[in-house]
Amino acid sequence: MAYVKISQDDAKKMMNENTIILDARELDEYEELHIKNAVHLPLGEIGERAAEVLFEKTQTILTYCFSGRRSEMAAKELIKLGYSSVYDFGGIEDWTGETEGNEGG
Repeated sequence: MAYVKISQDDAKKMMNENTIILDARELDEYEELHIKNAVHLPLGEIGERAAEVLFEKTQTILTYCFSGRRSEMAAKELIKLGYSSVYDFGGIEDWTGETEGNEGG
C-alpha cells in the first residue's frame, strides 16, 4: 500500500466499529483532548508497540495528530510494518467531530 492522505470528511465516513482511529501524539496531548474512541500510540513507539496495539494488519487504521505532520509519519511507518489499510486524515486542530478528554466533550 502507498501512503494515502484523506480529508476529515472522508475519515468520518470511514469511522465505524471496525475502524481504528490512531492518535500519534504524546500522552499528555492525548489525555488533554482526543477524538472519541481513539487509540493512543505515539509516533516514537510505533516500531516497537504496533503489534501489541494493532492486532489485524488488514484492519482500517485512520491516523491523526495535532497538525498532520506526525500522522503522516505514523501512517508511513505502519505501511512499512505491513499494515495494508492505513489512511492519514491530518490534525485534531481542524477536527469538528466528537472529542473527549480533560478539555473536550
